[in-house]
Amino acid sequence: MARDRTSPEEFARPIRRILVGGLVLALIGLFLLWRIDSPRVERFRMALVDRVVPGMDWVLLPVTRLADMVEDFQSYARIYEQNQELRRELQQMKAWKEAALQLEQKNARLLDLNQVRLDPKLTHVTGVVLADSGSPFRQSVLINVGERDGIRDGWATMDGIGLAGRISGVGRSASRVLLLTDSSSRVPVTVQPSGQKALLSGDNTAAPPLEFLEKPDMVRPGDRVVTSGDAGMLPAGLLVGQVAQGTDRRLRVRLAADYERLEFLRVLRSHETERIAEPGGLIVPPGLAAGPGAAPPPAPPAGGDDG
Repeated sequence: MARDRTSPEEFARPIRRILVGGLVLALIGLFLLWRIDSPRVERFRMALVDRVVPGMDWVLLPVTRLADMVEDFQSYARIYEQNQELRRELQQMKAWKEAALQLEQKNARLLDLNQVRLDPKLTHVTGVVLADSGSPFRQSVLINVGERDGIRDGWATMDGIGLAGRISGVGRSASRVLLLTDSSSRVPVTVQPSGQKALLSGDNTAAPPLEFLEKPDMVRPGDRVVTSGDAGMLPAGLLVGQVAQGTDRRLRVRLAADYERLEFLRVLRSHETERIAEPGGLIVPPGLAAGPGAAPPPAPPAGGDDG
C-alpha cells in the first residue's frame, strides 16, 4: 500500500527538527555569550539577568520548597539520631543504677562479714545459701550451717540489709530458713514513727500485708517497719522494710531483703532466756503462795519415826 504523504506525521517531523536545531543554536549562543569577556557583553548580561530573573520566582519556588524539605528531613534525621543516643544513655544509666544497687548490697554484706553488729549483745553465724527449697505454696531456702554451728529453731536471719526470715528446721550441717513471704510466716512488727504494732503475715507475694493495725490512719506509705520483739520471738529493731499500698488498697511491706540475690544469710544468735519449769512462778513466788499472814510450813522432823 502506498504511503500517504499528506499525513500529519510528515509535517511534524521537519518542524521538530527545526525546533531542536533552533534550541541547540540558542543554547550555544547563550553559552558563548556568557563566556565572552567584554564590558559591553557584561552589561548586556546583567541587563538580561535583571530583566528575566525577577519574573522567574514562580520557577524557583518548587526548587526552594524542595530545598526546605531536604533541610527538614536532615533535621529530622539529626533528631532521630539524638533520640537514639539518648536511649542508649538511658540504658547505660539504668545499668549504672543496677550496679550501684548491687554495690550498696555488697557493701552491706561486707560490713556484715566485718562483724558490724546491730546490737553489741548479738552475735551471728554467716551461712551460704545452698538451694531454694520453695514452691508456689512454700518459700524457703537452705543454708550450710546447722547444729554443729549451734543453730537453733526460731533464730532470725538477715541478708546484710534487712530481715529475710527465721530458722525453721535444723539439721547437722544445714538448716532451712522460712522466708517472710511464706504463707505460714507471722512476725510481730512496729511501724515507725507512729509506733503502731502489727503482724506481718506472709501470703506468698513479694510484699506481705500488715494485719491487726490498731490505727491504720496513722500509717503512711514509706514508713519504716522494724521487728517489735514481742513475745521474744525475734530481737527488736531489725529492719524489715517500708510500708507500701498494694493494688488491693491494703497496707503492705516492701521488704528490705533482696530475695532475688540471696547468696548468703547471717543467723542472729538470740539472747538466752531462762526456762520456766512451773508457770505458777510467773504470778506468785512459791514462798508467798499462802499469803503474807500465813505461817510458814512446818519443818520436817530431824530424826526418823520411833514407832
